[in-house]
Amino acid sequence: MSARSVPVLAALLLSGCSDPSPVASADAALPDAPSADVASADVASADVSPAAACASTFGTALPAGYGRLDGVVRAVVTPADTQCAMPNRTHVVVQVEAGGAVYRMVVNVASTAAGVDPRVRFAEVAHELPWPAWAEGFHGDQQVDYAATLGLHADAAPFAPATSGELVARVAARVRVGARVSIYAQGSGGSSAHLVHRNGDRDDGAIVVDPTGSPRFMVFHFDGQSF
Repeated sequence: MSARSVPVLAALLLSGCSDPSPVASADAALPDAPSADVASADVASADVSPAAACASTFGTALPAGYGRLDGVVRAVVTPADTQCAMPNRTHVVVQVEAGGAVYRMVVNVASTAAGVDPRVRFAEVAHELPWPAWAEGFHGDQQVDYAATLGLHADAAPFAPATSGELVARVAARVRVGARVSIYAQGSGGSSAHLVHRNGDRDDGAIVVDPTGSPRFMVFHFDGQSF
């Protein structure tokens, strides 16, 4: 393990849900990580609801602050999936299993800000996964910027506005249960991470599908943001 990969005990990572600050350590390996190998047969078929195996309890080991969670998709919980624990009416919750626990990665599918288009601008682009390579657990000390890292700019192709329903369908279709995933987000300290969208301080959120094969970044920004 490199000097930048530091295991962090879950007991030391609990904090409140106030505004997160940057993660100081490079990596936080979640405890008791199972094998990351996922056979293709384990990936849910298209006729099974992606929320069918949603978890009812969640881990507590996510640090507060920005980083990348690498794990395996447990479920994709849409606003309509009210049978699952802790759904959200304006977000899709991607449940990610890492280190023997499940964590909630909360993704905006609509803007609720006054005076702006509620549609979220969405794009999907091929790009290699930045250092470090995919490894189950939470990785701090990350820097992802839509413009600098991915060469993207607001309201320019391939970004296009999507309604809440369109975005829910896209995320549910692309983020497959049983597959490896990487998600850049702001951890709230405990079970959830948020702000999976443009933030603008080298801490942009994204979902990366197929991170160990042909990675594709799913990225999101709101009406009125410029970059």
